[in-house]
Amino acid sequence: MSHIILASASPRRKELLEQVKLTFQIRVSSCEEVITKTIPYEIVMELSEQKATDISSHLTDSEKEDCIVIGADTIVAYEDQILGKPSSPENAYAMLRLLSGNIHQVYTGVTLIKYENGICQKKTFYEKTDVYFYPLTDEKIHTYIASGNCMDKAGAYGIQCEAAAFVQKIDGDYNNVVGLPIARLLKEMEQF
Repeated sequence: MSHIILASASPRRKELLEQVKLTFQIRVSSCEEVITKTIPYEIVMELSEQKATDISSHLTDSEKEDCIVIGADTIVAYEDQILGKPSSPENAYAMLRLLSGNIHQVYTGVTLIKYENGICQKKTFYEKTDVYFYPLTDEKIHTYIASGNCMDKAGAYGIQCEAAAFVQKIDGDYNNVVGLPIARLLKEMEQF
């Protein structure tokens, strides 16, 4: 297996890669994310590619040998409205109120970059999961926001923590909602 570099500071992505026993290094992209697309799946693919490209552009020639860089980005969308990380508790409340009793989508874009004989190869894909929320009371929303587990997560919730109680069902990959479609990633890496 190639040397793997994860271009992400996400603790959830780190945990998912560790869960499948991959050995990898983390290098956090410092590039300014520029969104030129409007369709959710195109946005996450664009952002994942920017992160992977940024990290791969800083690799030395020797680091590029037998190396795969993984860039990833996750967004939550409700009726094609993008719900990023909340900017304030009030913004988190508005997002959770919007998701309450509704179906929304979680998109994760993943870009793989590797060098072979000095030539850069790139593969980008996305995964989509439909998430169905139970209706939420204001009390549940405020209690969750007070827990502090919503401010660093797209859509103001993390399915792997207390917000698991909000989810009626999902249609698609659970790990995609956490932040990385790990089984698909492994398949794509095998074929890359």
